[in-house]
Amino acid sequence: MRSDDHHASSPRREGRHGPDGHRRPRFFGNGELRLVMLDILCGGASHGYELIKAIETLTAGHYAPSPGVVYPTLDALEAQGFIAQHEEDTGRKKIAITDAGRAWLEENRETLTHIHARMRARAIGHQLRKDPQMKRALDNMKAVLDLKVNQAQISPETLKQIIGIIDQAALDISQLD
Repeated sequence: MRSDDHHASSPRREGRHGPDGHRRPRFFGNGELRLVMLDILCGGASHGYELIKAIETLTAGHYAPSPGVVYPTLDALEAQGFIAQHEEDTGRKKIAITDAGRAWLEENRETLTHIHARMRARAIGHQLRKDPQMKRALDNMKAVLDLKVNQAQISPETLKQIIGIIDQAALDISQLD
């Protein structure tokens, strides 16, 4: 597992799977967790546990990286010279961003902006999917598509119509207030 992979194994299944058993997409892409961690550290020195909680807050509770992901990522950031870790009297390590880390973060500011936008969109989408009527409508759409597309042979013309209907619905939704 790479140091910035986001999911540890779950007790039910190995790998990155949701409660329905289907593979979940990675919450952060390659290198993105490092950017998020450095951005948090710009607000001041922290500890690993505090970083985990800050990321969980940023993702509206939808993702909290495991210590098995956070600490190797911190080690990689330290090896790159982007952070410094200092052991406190309590034995805990205080983590601070370095000038090199700030410079690298600034070089990747546009990527970080996209990551934050994606986190906000996921949080909004999650809230929408919790609405019973929205959930029913989405489940209905999935069921109809599954029946129409995956369980019966359809003609290219029918497939074209289905795609057109979905595209039109997306357009209509995008034009709502």
